[in-house]
Amino acid sequence: MKTNLLLYISVFVFAIKLTFAQTQTDYLIKDIDNQIGVCYKKIDSLKSEKEIYLLKHIRQELKKYGLPKTEKGEKIIFHKAYALVYDEDYEQAKWVAHIILPEIAKGAIGRTNDFRPDSLIETGSAVEQDYFLKHEENGKMIYDGFGYDRGHLAPSADFRWSAQALSESYFYSNMSPQVPEFNRGAWAKLEGILRSYVIQNNVELFVVTGPVLTKDLPVVPRSINKVRVPKYFYKIAYDKTNGVAVAFLMPNEDIQYPVETYAVSIDSVEAVTGIDFFYNLPDSTENRIEAEKNYKPFMTGAAKNDVAPLKNLPKGAMNTIEAWGYINSKKKVKVCGTVVSTYKSKKGNIFINLDKSFPHQIFSITIWAKDVPNFSYQPEIELKNRKACFFGKIKEYKGTPSMYISSEKQIDFLDKP
Repeated sequence: MKTNLLLYISVFVFAIKLTFAQTQTDYLIKDIDNQIGVCYKKIDSLKSEKEIYLLKHIRQELKKYGLPKTEKGEKIIFHKAYALVYDEDYEQAKWVAHIILPEIAKGAIGRTNDFRPDSLIETGSAVEQDYFLKHEENGKMIYDGFGYDRGHLAPSADFRWSAQALSESYFYSNMSPQVPEFNRGAWAKLEGILRSYVIQNNVELFVVTGPVLTKDLPVVPRSINKVRVPKYFYKIAYDKTNGVAVAFLMPNEDIQYPVETYAVSIDSVEAVTGIDFFYNLPDSTENRIEAEKNYKPFMTGAAKNDVAPLKNLPKGAMNTIEAWGYINSKKKVKVCGTVVSTYKSKKGNIFINLDKSFPHQIFSITIWAKDVPNFSYQPEIELKNRKACFFGKIKEYKGTPSMYISSEKQIDFLDKP
């Protein structure tokens, strides 16, 4: 009996200790959770504080270096992360200036699509009815588009580190009518190129974007404010850290040529628009960067070796873009381009890319191992970085125009070795 009592007491004491230990563990876990909550709040507070400083920094830097020179009567409109001058005659911005920050690499804010008029435009900005009409029918929203996208001048994705800045990118003062294929194609690719440059180089990039506004521009059909449709758009980028700049002038149409084809000097954009860009920079710096036409520093990865398709071609020849129209035509044609990359496989097959490197190739040449003895030189070495024309039939290989070459007689060099 005594033994049983001692056993019961031992079990009871053990149960009390276990309960106490469990209670103590629960308390410690709860305390840790509370501390984590405090840390998260502190992190959120620091992020908000950092965002305020970044937005202040952008405005200061734009005023100091990035704003184009204004003309009499023009008013600069400042939003949190970009500035613009609005042209009432065309119902869109004459230019929009902003800075792409390295913070976009960590930004995770998605599109808001909260398109709305810009209340800071005293004369009134463009509105939704300048691009489409909508009405509800049987509980479903029906859209009647006017044929043009609301093309961002300062891209929303450039501000994905700030919810406020990203939302403000949807003001109609930051929109311009763009052909859908242009807005979603070449224009989007150009925006992506500049963001990639910022991320890979960890630098800030000054960007000025705008339409080329001329009196002969047509009006968007049914636009209530008579918004004009630009024929060309420009985008200028300047990396102050590394002292390099580039400009692009692109037609508002379905573009098939690579983006780098449209690289121009800032001087040429100034000549077309009449706008004086980066006038606050020292004259020596301004003159140097505005005369350049070098897009290479802004290309990343394998794309650094890419070149624009050739324009001045021999009679009867075509470039790598024009060649797309002859895929599987069974007709022998002459395709000219710059060999930007070559590769010889373990089996001895040689693969050659013209103008754009793998994995973004636009035209490929293949020399099978069995045909290599027909060459008096090593094709993978001799052809690299050369401008040449290749004669043969064009076939499609995994979505890319390709040509099989079996002899050096099918190759004509356009440059001297």
